[in-house]
Amino acid sequence: MSVTTAETNAPPEVAPGTHVLGIRHHGPGSARAVVSELDRIRPDVVLIEGPSDATDLITAVIEPGMAPPVALLGYAADDPALAAFWPFAEFSPEWQAMRWALRAQVPVEFCDLPTSMVLSHRSAPADTDHVTDTEPTHADRIRADPIRALADAAGYSDPERWWDDVIETRGEGDGFVAITEAMAALREDDFLRASDHSDTEYSDPEQLHEERREAHMRQTLRKTLKRDGVERVAVVCGAWHAPALAGKLPPAAADTRTLKGTPKIRTRLAWVPWTHSRLASASGYGAGVISPGWYHHLFTTTDDVIIRWLIHQANLLRDKDIDVSSAHIIETARLAETLAVMRHRPLPGLVEVNEATLAVMCHGDTGLADLMYREAVIGERLGTVPDDAPVVPLQADVTATARTARLKMNPVAKELVLDLRRPADKAKSLLLHRLQVLGVGWGTPNEVSGTGTFKEGWIVAWRPEFVIDVVMASVWGTTVRAAATAKVVDQAGAGTSLGQVTGALEAALLAELVDAVPPILTALRDRAAVDHDVAQLMQALPALGRAQRYGDVRGTDTAALRLVASSLLTRICIGIPGAISSLNDDAATALKEHVDAVHETVALLDADDRQRWTGALRTIADRSDVNGLLVGRATRLLLDGGEIAATDAADRLQFALSTGATPTAKAQWIEGFLGEGGLLLVHDRDLLAVLDGWLTGLGERDFTDVLPLLRRTFGVFDTSVRRNIGNRVASLDCRDRRADTVTTFDADLAAPAVAVVARILGLP
Repeated sequence: MSVTTAETNAPPEVAPGTHVLGIRHHGPGSARAVVSELDRIRPDVVLIEGPSDATDLITAVIEPGMAPPVALLGYAADDPALAAFWPFAEFSPEWQAMRWALRAQVPVEFCDLPTSMVLSHRSAPADTDHVTDTEPTHADRIRADPIRALADAAGYSDPERWWDDVIETRGEGDGFVAITEAMAALREDDFLRASDHSDTEYSDPEQLHEERREAHMRQTLRKTLKRDGVERVAVVCGAWHAPALAGKLPPAAADTRTLKGTPKIRTRLAWVPWTHSRLASASGYGAGVISPGWYHHLFTTTDDVIIRWLIHQANLLRDKDIDVSSAHIIETARLAETLAVMRHRPLPGLVEVNEATLAVMCHGDTGLADLMYREAVIGERLGTVPDDAPVVPLQADVTATARTARLKMNPVAKELVLDLRRPADKAKSLLLHRLQVLGVGWGTPNEVSGTGTFKEGWIVAWRPEFVIDVVMASVWGTTVRAAATAKVVDQAGAGTSLGQVTGALEAALLAELVDAVPPILTALRDRAAVDHDVAQLMQALPALGRAQRYGDVRGTDTAALRLVASSLLTRICIGIPGAISSLNDDAATALKEHVDAVHETVALLDADDRQRWTGALRTIADRSDVNGLLVGRATRLLLDGGEIAATDAADRLQFALSTGATPTAKAQWIEGFLGEGGLLLVHDRDLLAVLDGWLTGLGERDFTDVLPLLRRTFGVFDTSVRRNIGNRVASLDCRDRRADTVTTFDADLAAPAVAVVARILGLP
């Protein structure tokens, strides 16, 4: 007998009313069971736990370009930092319920509290009246993790394994009634008692929020059941809430009182990409699972689940040049099945598979096992959303700019080496620098080998939470360039030190924010005019000096920067004599770092500026009342720059070691002079002889006092440098002995050799 269309859409064995499908969030078994139940029930409306004001966004679920994992983002319109996510994976029951309803052309809605109420609750200050030092009660522990309570009752130490046995590995649809009954038993001691409260004013804030959530779900369900033509309603919600929605609903008046006066704020919503790692419970996501990659495999694989999983792991290992044969896969599968039988489990679960993988494929190497956990069990995956999905204008510009620059939003960290002479690489660099200005850390600068200034290194990895950073940055503008320009100008104006202003200037130049440079230079001149702290001036100069290179690398006009840098250097040189007086060891160490930075920067400035700085270094080197660390450093910089001869440096060293200063002060002079390089002592025997003579002449007590300083100085040298210094010291006495040796000269023996040399040189 043929079956009519009406009979197909509405099987007679399915009674009208509400069918509550209590699920585990992000459970593949739950997802499969939900789809099976929806096929059986054929509801007239599907209600899903989620923010009710996001219902209009559900239609995007089946649009081209939408690929999970994705998340609903809700944020406060006036404070984007206040936000919440509702993530979904391919194996999330809610996601599959939405897709089923849209494809079956069945109305589908979210039924939980709207984001305006959720975010208002999160923004509310903590209620200290309900904070106690007592241990959590039994009811508190049940509400926090009801699945663990059921697992404990079944004799399981791990709730994940209990759910895996009961739901994930079975995929049966007839367990929803049993789950609802089990959750009802868990709620009896807690929620039945809480429901007796006639006045919610004195309820705990978190408990009140949960009551409001369930009240809103019931109110939505009541309205749905009153619609014309609606007989069967399927509700997909977390298992904990199932008893509150199943059966006969309580009077609506109580729910109306519970929801009355609920605060709201103005919010906005959008779909955003998400990742498996952010779905994992290890990321801090409360409803997360420990194995999103494994769950994705369970949901998308219909047969030979274990074998196909092991093949996937084997391919990952082979990609890393680790030999894994077919025999390894077969033996791993057999071991996993054996472990499941020994533990009285119906099928091998993730625990058995992991243990078998460690023993066979990884040969007991826990490092490889950890690698498999990260890349397979968690299995990083980044979702996508349609280009026309509702987003803030700045996010749309970020996406478009990244596409133009061919910079993929990949969650896996990747190293980039950019050549700024190439337009595509320069576009990537500008986008990453501008996003850094906006506080979006997509890229982290990385050191690159080579001496050219056209190379730039980055470590890039896109994380879903960057979407929030972009939303927060949207207050500065609707495009990346405009927003970065506005923010960096504001940073310069609000900077409390010259270093902050010059840092903003350098960031603007790196990001080619040309419109930001004039106002930042104005702020820099105004700040420098009233700042008399030499240390602050020295801290600000390096950024200006480095900016001189951008004229070649990025085509930026740096003429104005030279004038500002030259002005700062002049003020530094004038103020140095007073700044170096009466410094303790810590202050001298800090100023030495500034001296090194300024010296490195001056090499990028004009000849007049370099001459002016040389005069300042001579002022430091000629002072005898200054901390030896600074005097020694200034002497070394003058020597390296060819401003004084090696013999002059040796005389200065000998003078410093022969004065009435303490051995500690002399050791500081040596530390400043040698710095982090000891090659000078390898090549200059005179300096080495002076140092050796002073050191060997120290008494036992003085030697003990200076030893820590000298060890710190020489400890930073390379091993080969220290070895060469030791060899040179050992040869100092040998040179003296060679000088005392009388050498005889035999003219007759030397005559032939002298004649050959004379002919070569053209001498008569």
